[in-house]
Amino acid sequence: MQYKNFPMVSKVVFGRGSFDQLGDILEPKRINVNAPFIFLVDDVFEENAWLNTRIPLAYQDQIIFISASEEPKTSQVDALVEQIILEFKERPSGIIGIGGGTVLDLAKAVAIMLTNPGEAKDYQGWDLVNNPAIYHVGVPTISGTGAEVSRTTVLTGPDKKLGINSDYTPFDQVLLDPELTKDVPKDQWFYTGMDCYIHCIESLTGSYLNAFSQSYGEKSLELCKEIFLEDTLSEAESQDKLMMASWHGGMSIAYSQVGVAHAMSYGLAYVLGVKHGIGNCIVFDYLEEFYPEGVKLFKAMKAKHNIELPQGLCKNLSESEFETMMDVALGLAPLWENALGKEWESIMTREKLRSLYEKM
Repeated sequence: MQYKNFPMVSKVVFGRGSFDQLGDILEPKRINVNAPFIFLVDDVFEENAWLNTRIPLAYQDQIIFISASEEPKTSQVDALVEQIILEFKERPSGIIGIGGGTVLDLAKAVAIMLTNPGEAKDYQGWDLVNNPAIYHVGVPTISGTGAEVSRTTVLTGPDKKLGINSDYTPFDQVLLDPELTKDVPKDQWFYTGMDCYIHCIESLTGSYLNAFSQSYGEKSLELCKEIFLEDTLSEAESQDKLMMASWHGGMSIAYSQVGVAHAMSYGLAYVLGVKHGIGNCIVFDYLEEFYPEGVKLFKAMKAKHNIELPQGLCKNLSESEFETMMDVALGLAPLWENALGKEWESIMTREKLRSLYEKM
């Protein structure tokens, strides 16, 4: 048997206020004064002096504010790469993503595409990247997606929604400062937190489960239960623990895989533009057949935090839109195999999948 030789983030800083160390971390990595650091920053911080004035700019370093209102696209990656190549004489010293999963995934993809020819869509899939990415750093400002630790980027391309899964995708450095999550809106906090929770459920119940994945998944699940079902934590403790739940949840799926909810939410996102976190929640709410205990607990969390999910998303879809949605979802074979086993195609037929989408 050939075991996965999984690449991990090589350096991590954790701590409240640790964002102020970013300049010291980056300076030894500067190639020269003409090779800038490019900061891709969620535009929610554009008018937020508490954060953006602390970004350690020097020489020709530049901030590019990124809207996270939509899922990241391969065309967006290509446009950012072109902008950077045209604007600067030399290859950047590094790409630093500061934001949620959308911005972190864009940062990883841009770092890869600055050293690999062609377009981002050419690399959607598994192990298609040949050249190492430039130095790249992830600074999450919301917890749950696991993007800070994963070897993939979630990208919507012209033909499919599929990440760039490669050994060169993970960040070289991650800075985990729970204080950066203090202003996250309640609903967004829940949706991304549930992304983490669903990572755990899909990993822990999947056929790819192993002791490596299980150890991380069980810890993440324990933290999620404490955060979303108990009333014992202070706000700061909750922020700290959710950031670590996200890390552990991301590590859990790194050596196993996600499952039904993620496969189906990719279809929702591709056709309807539904964002990843809320898309997972919408789908997971209907998956009692596959994750009975997990969905029961999810519904309890949803009720405790007074979360109401959108209804009727698929009721007005055309036949071609349904077909496209199912094509995207069913194209993610490793996710289905993890969830349902090697005979998954006989279980999740197009008719079965269609009936699940129609409930949404």
